[in-house]
Amino acid sequence: MLFNKDIEPRCEYCRHGVLFGEDEIGCYKFGITLTGESCGKFRYDPEKRVPERRMKVDSGKFKTEDFEL
Repeated sequence: MLFNKDIEPRCEYCRHGVLFGEDEIGCYKFGITLTGESCGKFRYDPEKRVPERRMKVDSGKFKTEDFEL
């Protein structure tokens, strides 16, 4: 399976929505909505979803002894 089927529906990555500014979505079905909203017409578009960034590891707090067996 390429994509997880348990994705929470949100207008910001719906096939019917177009981003206006930072927090508004223009929906072809319902007009202007907010990014966190969703409706029954939600259709997932994987190209619109931006993955969450991973936290950087603070490598300054590790010593070489931490990585020895």
